[in-house]
Amino acid sequence: MERYTHYTNANRVILPVLDVLIIFGAFRLAGYAYLGNWQFAGYYPLFYAVFALLWWILSVQYANVYRAGELISYPERFRNLARTFLLHAGLLLSGAMLLDVYWMPARYIVIVYSFVLAGVVAGRFLLAFFRRAYQRHLARPYSRFVIVGTSPSGQELYRTLTSYDPVGNQFRGFFTDEAAPSNLQPLVKGGIAELKEFCKNEQIDEIYFALPLDQRSLIQDLAKFADDHFVSFRIIPDFKGTVQTDVNVYYYDHMPILTVRQNPLAFRPNQLAKRVFDIAFSSLVIFGIFPIIMPVLALLIKLDSPGPIFFKQLRPGKRNQLFPCYKLRTMRTDLSGTELQATKGDARVTRIGRILRKTSLDELPQFFNVLLGHMSVVGPRPNMISQLEEYSKHIHTYPLRHAVTPGITGYAQVNGYRGETRAPQAMEKRVEYDLKYVENWSFKLDMKIIGQTVWNMVKGEKNAY
Repeated sequence: MERYTHYTNANRVILPVLDVLIIFGAFRLAGYAYLGNWQFAGYYPLFYAVFALLWWILSVQYANVYRAGELISYPERFRNLARTFLLHAGLLLSGAMLLDVYWMPARYIVIVYSFVLAGVVAGRFLLAFFRRAYQRHLARPYSRFVIVGTSPSGQELYRTLTSYDPVGNQFRGFFTDEAAPSNLQPLVKGGIAELKEFCKNEQIDEIYFALPLDQRSLIQDLAKFADDHFVSFRIIPDFKGTVQTDVNVYYYDHMPILTVRQNPLAFRPNQLAKRVFDIAFSSLVIFGIFPIIMPVLALLIKLDSPGPIFFKQLRPGKRNQLFPCYKLRTMRTDLSGTELQATKGDARVTRIGRILRKTSLDELPQFFNVLLGHMSVVGPRPNMISQLEEYSKHIHTYPLRHAVTPGITGYAQVNGYRGETRAPQAMEKRVEYDLKYVENWSFKLDMKIIGQTVWNMVKGEKNAY
């Protein structure tokens, strides 16, 4: 909002000057405490100039240092100041050592920083205290405002303005033609038709429009009324109400970009971080675990039934691109039906195959897929081609799970949705969890899924057969 922008800009001029004066006073006090007199000669004025100039530069860069308004809490004010002081001390002392300049006595430097920190922090809190006292007892409200609509964005605006600046912002009510949530009904002053008369009678300063943006005629009508009556008209975008789905906003430079579905892995830095982890993790498994366990598993597979050790099958990956998915063979080769899901008690599954499936050890060769970039350690499990064709017809969100690289383990699997999907809504739930993963990816979530997968391997899973 404009008033906070202007206030912050003024702070960036007034408060640095005040800081320099406080720093000067702190230096004189430190000189008296250390030297026993008020002298300010020799190297001390130079040290003061460097100290004050560096503080000015750093504090201006950290805009929050010069926000004394209600929109920033006291703990946040202190954290911003402390962070800037730590950076200031680190740069000043590092620069002095690197340049091999005259070094001030350590005790004197500690005293200076103590007085400066105490003075600047006290100054900030006193300014905030007097500003709040002035607003409560002497100042007129910055704004008397109303909100058109009780959409989530309108409710969020109400909570923000009334929580952070209840004195400067006087909320006068919601106006809506639709049923409001029960907790907001006492705050609703009437329908939209009653808004104009209310604004004129109550001398409203600001109207916030928080309805879907497709109501063009209403927006134009209220904007004209606001212009005619010297009222500020502001629009709070209710994109969810407009497109009937969640909308995410991110910025490309200063340009807002809207997306109707969140996908953190669409951004290069996240892709790079995930790929680096995949390479490191798969290399650790391939070079650390494979030489120990693979010869044993290969021997058991060969002794249990005739056929190859490994099984390869084309699977759809990211953007439905097919890739060869590798597994340890768990089925007999003399029975057909490789494109059929394994079922409970399936005759095709060998004795050692049941153990491999139960412990998920049959998936180990897929770490080669991860190293080659076909798969990720964590992601939606790659289904068979026949499943892709079938489920895409019945589940309209199914293709969205292929927006990211498939994984050896996934969010759906650790939540119990793995194995056979013939049960009603089984695949729908799997897709639901896959999309939750796509939309809420984080490195922390990947670690959580990996940990849960290891635990499931140890205890075994009832749906793994």
